[in-house]
Amino acid sequence: MTKPSFDQFADMLDDAVDSIPDRFLGELTGGFNLRKGKKQETDYYIMGEYVEDPILGCFIVFYYGSFVELLRGEPLAAWEAEIIDTVLHEMQHHLESLAGREDLARQEMEELARALRAER
Repeated sequence: MTKPSFDQFADMLDDAVDSIPDRFLGELTGGFNLRKGKKQETDYYIMGEYVEDPILGCFIVFYYGSFVELLRGEPLAAWEAEIIDTVLHEMQHHLESLAGREDLARQEMEELARALRAER
């Protein structure tokens, strides 16, 4: 299958986001945002990120270009699954932030440290 267009991807993302009950969206003042580009840190593509900004508030950004890089040639079902996984992952960051927890962030840092050590 060819990759979904940006608009098709946006529709798939909207479907995933629209299924989140309102009670989980408290204080997500900037909502969900989609960018066409990709975001990369070293060899890792960033699919989405949770942002807490003192002026802009809390919001989630998704990077279409990162999905394109990682899912090129994959069937539509793989795209849908990755979108849902990324939405859930970023929502976990949001909910943990509201609860004053950083479990997922700590886990990500441990994974990054293991990956960097393995490269040496």
